[in-house]
Amino acid sequence: MNGQVRADIRPGLQVDIVLKQDQATGKLTHGTVKDILTNSPRHPHGIKVRLADGQVGRVKNITG
Repeated sequence: MNGQVRADIRPGLQVDIVLKQDQATGKLTHGTVKDILTNSPRHPHGIKVRLADGQVGRVKNITG
């Protein structure tokens, strides 16, 4: 699943995100969702989340 729909994402899910500084390269960072930061139900670039380790980025893949 891609990370464009807020309803698909919940705390505790394993996801791949793109950090702000990695947007040019598309490098993915794997982690566990702690907080959902995007309020709108959909976002074309991915829902913005905070991972358990504090990193913030947009969800590209939901892995589990």
